[in-house]
Amino acid sequence: MSVRVGIGVDAHALAAGVPLVLGGVELDHARGLAGHSDGDVLAHALIDALLGAAGLGDIGSLFPSGDERFRGVSSLELLRSAYAQVSDAGWRLVNADCVLVGEEPRIAPHREEMRRRLAGAIGEGEVNVRATTTDGLGFTGRREGLAAQAVALVERR
Repeated sequence: MSVRVGIGVDAHALAAGVPLVLGGVELDHARGLAGHSDGDVLAHALIDALLGAAGLGDIGSLFPSGDERFRGVSSLELLRSAYAQVSDAGWRLVNADCVLVGEEPRIAPHREEMRRRLAGAIGEGEVNVRATTTDGLGFTGRREGLAAQAVALVERR
């Protein structure tokens, strides 16, 4: 097959005293995402979508949360590393679509920078970033955390 699609999903709780990083951009917000790395749900969902499309497992198999080497690391670095494996396996990103799920923060002022940083970490293909709410439903609606979904289309090199 010359093209494949992968889907990625990630979620983290919001916590006080932690920086909020989304799409590689640190936002001014009262709480950030608790995670072993920087908790960037957009980057994590994109990593899983890329790995899934290439048939290379998932983010946890490459970057286990119990491995201290990844504590506090930038998720853009994880994305670069994961995409290098996708590329080495003979795949190239065509496009990806990433969706943040949460009531806050509003990402419109940062959307282009997020898109640029995620795409820059990959180095090829197109990356889109957008957001939605759950109209107050679930953990994202109660502002307990944020989630993200991503889909990636890859083609054989």
